[in-house]
Amino acid sequence: MQLLRSSKRGSAKEQIDINSVINETLVLKTGHYRSVIETSSVNFELKSEAEQDALIETYQSFLNGLGCPLQIIVRIREVDLDDYLNNIESTTRLEKSEIYKRQARGYCEFIRSLVSVNRILSRNFYLVVPIDIVSKHDFETAREQLALRIEIVTKGLQRMGMHARLLSGVELLNLFYSFYNPVQAKTQPINEVILNKMHTVFIGAGK
Repeated sequence: MQLLRSSKRGSAKEQIDINSVINETLVLKTGHYRSVIETSSVNFELKSEAEQDALIETYQSFLNGLGCPLQIIVRIREVDLDDYLNNIESTTRLEKSEIYKRQARGYCEFIRSLVSVNRILSRNFYLVVPIDIVSKHDFETAREQLALRIEIVTKGLQRMGMHARLLSGVELLNLFYSFYNPVQAKTQPINEVILNKMHTVFIGAGK
């Protein structure tokens, strides 16, 4: 399985500044370390004026309390409903009720026509937490400091009513995989079995 496709500018492996992935930590080629937190969003416009003011104050306090820079990534993708609709159609074939079959077929036709005219988009939000210790021998120290920063960031997000979770190594690989090979990533996502068989510079030995 090809992890990332090549281009005229060089392979994606050469373009990405990642040396390895160890557990939930990205090890950059510079020797620096990063972790990625996926977070939910807050619909600010639906809040009352008092809630908006409180949210702004909490966000300001969150930023002032940070002891490190954060990179914010907003990823917008077109939602692929083919698997969802195909699953409904497969289930419908086993249904004995003709009324249910007609309703299911009508629903699938409606969704397909809707998607053909209007693009349905999803948004994912990520925070990249850094530690800039440039030494392979300081990985455990870097991981401990990253854990402290992740805890601070996670608690700050929770105070704003947001859900946050740390991406695992497999999820990190799939994230970059989908950036550079989105079509293949849909049909051949990286899982633990594939991860154990892969021998590339993107997989850390855990040492």
